[in-house]
Amino acid sequence: MIREVKFESQDRRMKKILAALKEHGISSIEEANQICDSYGIDPYKICEETQPISFENAKWAYVCGCAIALKEGEKTGDKSAVKAAENIGIGLQSFCIPGSVAEDRKVGLGHGNLAARLLNEKTKCFAFLAGHESFAAAEGAIKIAANADRVRKQPLRVILNGLGKDAAQIISRINGFTYVQTKFDYYTGKLKTVKTIPYSDGPRAIVKCYGVDDVREGVAVMWKEGVDVSITGNSTNPTRFQHPVAGTYKKERVLAGKPYFSVASGGGTGRTLHPDNMAAGPASYGMTDTMGRMHSDAQFAGSSSVPAHVEMMGFLGMGNNPMVGCSVACAVEITHAFAAKCKK
Repeated sequence: MIREVKFESQDRRMKKILAALKEHGISSIEEANQICDSYGIDPYKICEETQPISFENAKWAYVCGCAIALKEGEKTGDKSAVKAAENIGIGLQSFCIPGSVAEDRKVGLGHGNLAARLLNEKTKCFAFLAGHESFAAAEGAIKIAANADRVRKQPLRVILNGLGKDAAQIISRINGFTYVQTKFDYYTGKLKTVKTIPYSDGPRAIVKCYGVDDVREGVAVMWKEGVDVSITGNSTNPTRFQHPVAGTYKKERVLAGKPYFSVASGGGTGRTLHPDNMAAGPASYGMTDTMGRMHSDAQFAGSSSVPAHVEMMGFLGMGNNPMVGCSVACAVEITHAFAAKCKK
C-alpha cells in the first residue's frame, strides 16, 4: 500500500528511527512499508482497525516494527510469533522521543515483550484490570481474542476485571463478551459465580468480563481465573481499585510461590482530576505512577486508552491497552505471512 510517510513529531523522531532501521538493513520508512507489502501484511491498517482514533505515528511505528521482524525472521530463521513480537518492540522503541519518559522506561521494548508473553504457551490467563471502565481495554481484548489462538496450542484466556457489575454487563453486551456475575462472601472469603451470560457465539465470547464491588472481590476473581499476566488501566478508580488489586494479588502470588507478571499501563503526566487522584495535585497521574512502581514488573507511560496522553509521554498516539492487542495481531500476521511464503 503506497502512503505518504507523515506523522506527529516526525522531526524529533527520525534520527532514532532511521538508525534502528539501518541496523536491520532497511534504508527508510518507505522501504519498511514495501517490505511489509511484499509479505502481504498491512500493519498500518491493523493499527487503524484496532483503535480508529490512533495517531499516524503509531501506524508507522508498527510498519517499521513489522519490517524489522520480517527481516530478522528471514535472517535468523526464528519465524515464531513470540520472536516477531519482540522484534516489533524494537521498531516501537525507535519512535520514542529522545529524553522522554517513554524512552527512559523503554516502553516500546516493553510492549513487544508483553505481546511475546501473551503468545507464549507458559502464559495461561491475561487480565485487563479495571478494563471495562474503558472501551480501549475492549479494543485490546478483541484483537487478542481474535488473534492469539491462531498460533497458540492452548487457548489464551482473556478477562476484564473492574469495578461495577452493571458496567461489566453493558460492556459485555456491546462487545459480545461473556458477562460473569459474581458474589463475594466476606465472611468466608469465597467467591461464587451467580450467572454467566455470553453475548455472542464467536471469538469475542472467549473474553470474560467481571464486575466487582471492591478490591477483595477483585483479587478473588484474579485467583479464580489463575491470572499470570495483567495490565492495569489508568482511567477511573486507579488508586481505589486496579493498583491495590494488582499489588495485593502480587503479594499473595509471591507467598504462594506462583508466577505473576504485572504491568502498570501508564502514569507520568497530568490528566483529568477526580477524587481518587486529587492527592497527586495537578499532575494527576502522579499517584498512579507511584502505585504502579510498587507492584509492576514493567511500567508503560501515559493513558491506557487515550492516544494523546500516551503521545505526551514521548511515545505513540495510541492507548496502551489497544496497543497490546495490536502488537499481538501484527506478530501473528507475520508468522502467517512467513508460512504462506514457504508454501509458494
